[in-house]
Amino acid sequence: MLNRYFIHLSYDGTAYHGWQYQPNAISVQQVLTEKISTLLREKIDLVGAGRTDTGVHASCYFAHFDSLQKELHLDEEIIFKLNHMLPPDIAAHRLYAMPENAHARFAAVSRTYHYRVRNVKDPFAQNRYWETYWPLDIGKMNAAAGCLLQHEDFSSFARTGSDNKTNLCRLDEAHWKKEGDTFIFTITANRFLRNMVRAVVGTLVDVGRGKLQVEDMNAIIEEKKRSEASMSAPACGLYLADIRYPEHYGLGLSKENMNETRV
Repeated sequence: MLNRYFIHLSYDGTAYHGWQYQPNAISVQQVLTEKISTLLREKIDLVGAGRTDTGVHASCYFAHFDSLQKELHLDEEIIFKLNHMLPPDIAAHRLYAMPENAHARFAAVSRTYHYRVRNVKDPFAQNRYWETYWPLDIGKMNAAAGCLLQHEDFSSFARTGSDNKTNLCRLDEAHWKKEGDTFIFTITANRFLRNMVRAVVGTLVDVGRGKLQVEDMNAIIEEKKRSEASMSAPACGLYLADIRYPEHYGLGLSKENMNETRV
């Protein structure tokens, strides 16, 4: 009988071509699957909570796998051994025993992304932020972000040629805050389209720098054309920060835990 487990992890996506397997490039899924299979001495099929694109980070990520071994989550050395095998840019935090039908991707209720923008050059923060040198008006960016909550169709921010069955998303929050020299955008939704967050950020930054007006945001969304929105923000500033599951899964992370696992 197979036993299902969820693994909570985080990773710096700089060196990887996203989470998902790629035919001619290294991915987080590939590395993690190989290491877990070696550790458990059985072939593991790892299913992630969703794809992240090349260069995107995850300060909170879940994946599931099935194993012949029982009560792995009670073995305190498993995570220690796995982290010893993993490269420095991938960290495993905890294993959870789950019902056999629990699914890391399809059971997710919502996901939260953070995007980080800085106005100051920092040689120690390469590939962690989008470094810009425009003065940004956070008030205008928040006003434009508020427009997002009035809509459900985000075709204007969907990657051209994507095979989405629908471009409808339910947004629960979208706002900016400033910490020192860093602007942090937080967005939560039940689902996201490919490249959506980066396209949204690129457009909001254009509002903040005065290239677009706040009132332009609704018009851009209502056009439902990717060509109406701005260029996508670079991948390096994007972090998958939280994934929420039904309460009975027992996987909800507090803000305190999220800070502990932040890349």
